Amino acid sequence: MKFIVTSGELQKALQTVSGVISSSQSRPILENFLFEIENDTLKITASDGETTLITSIPVKSEASGKLAVPAKMFMDIIKTFGEQPLTFVEKEAENGIGSLLEILDEKDNYFVALDNADDYPEVSEFEEGAQVSLPSGILAEALTNTLFATSNDSLRPVMTGVFFQFSSEGVNFVATDSHRLVVYSRKDIKNNEELSFIMPKKPLNIIKGILSNSDEQVTIECNTSMAKFSFKNNVWICRLIDGKYPNYSAVIPKECPNVLTINRDLLLSSIRRASLFSNKSTNQVRFKLSGNILHLHAEDTEYANKADMQIPCEYSGEDINIGFSSKFLTEMLAVLGSDDIVLKMSVPNRPGIVEPLDGLEEDEHILMLSMPVIGL
Repeated sequence: MKFIVTSGELQKALQTVSGVISSSQSRPILENFLFEIENDTLKITASDGETTLITSIPVKSEASGKLAVPAKMFMDIIKTFGEQPLTFVEKEAENGIGSLLEILDEKDNYFVALDNADDYPEVSEFEEGAQVSLPSGILAEALTNTLFATSNDSLRPVMTGVFFQFSSEGVNFVATDSHRLVVYSRKDIKNNEELSFIMPKKPLNIIKGILSNSDEQVTIECNTSMAKFSFKNNVWICRLIDGKYPNYSAVIPKECPNVLTINRDLLLSSIRRASLFSNKSTNQVRFKLSGNILHLHAEDTEYANKADMQIPCEYSGEDINIGFSSKFLTEMLAVLGSDDIVLKMSVPNRPGIVEPLDGLEEDEHILMLSMPVIGL
C-alpha cells in the first residue's frame, strides 16, 4: 500500500483525533491510529474504547488497505517535517514478521514498525436514534460556557458531563458540580420531540477545540447509550453517561430582590486580587453591599493576610453581607463576554445568580449560579 500527502495536512488531521488516545491503555492496540485508505481518501481513527474520533483527508493512493500506526511516535515524526509532500509505503519487515511503514521525503527515508491493523477494534455500528442539527458556532459557545463547571467527582458521574436538553421551546446546555451551576439557553434551536442526554467532558473538550465559529452545521444523533457528532469531515462517536441528571431548576432562586450591577472586568480583577489574601481551603471573598459601594473582604487568619476593598457599583436592595468562592466567580466571569454583569441575591445562605447584562444575541441566555461560602 502506498499513498502521498502533505505533512501539514496530515499533522492537522492527527491533532484533530489524537486527544482521545491515552498512553495507559489496557488494550495496547488503542495506542495506535488506524489508517484506512480507499478511493484516494485517508480515514484516520483514534479511540480509547469509550470514545472514537474519525477524520478524513484526501491523498494520492495506489491501493486500498489499512494500517495500525503508533500514535505518539508517528505524530512526533510528522512534526519534524516542514510543509512538504511525504510518501508512505507499507513494506514487510526484513525478518518476515510484521510490517513497516516507510516514510520518504525528498532525499531520506525512515521506517516505523506497525502493529497488526486487524487487531484494531471495529467501530460499533451506530444504531439510529433521534437527530438534531445546530450551527457549530453555537455549540462551541455553549461548551465554552459550561464545560468549566462540570464536576470531577467520579462518584457522581452524571455531574462530570454536560446535560443537553432539546425541546420545542429551545435548548439548554447545563453543567454543575453541586457548588455552581451554569445554564446556557438558546430559543432559536428547537426540536419537535424532547431529547436529552449527558455527554462526558473529555470528548466535548476535543470537539470544542475543533469546532469553528461559523454557521456550518453539526449533526447530533443520539440513541439510548451512544451519541454521534458529525461536522465537516469529522465524526465523533462516544458513550453517553448513564443516569438521571439532577433537577437543576429546583436550586435556582425564584426571588432575588438584591441586585448588584457592575463592570465585569472591574469585578473580575478585584476578585482576583482579593483572592490572593483569602483562605486557601475556602477561597472565600465576602461581598458587603450598602448603597452604591461594594465592599470586598478576604482574609486568611492562619497567616494574618487580609484585604478590604471598595468598588463603585449600582445596587438596589437591602444591605447584605454574603460570601462566595473567588475561584468559582473568577471562572464564571472569565468566560463571559459582556461589559457589565448583574449579581442577584436573596439572603446570605442562598445562591447568587450571575447574568451578563449585554453582549448576547436575542435568542441567547446565560445563567450562572454560585452557592454561598458560609462562615469565616
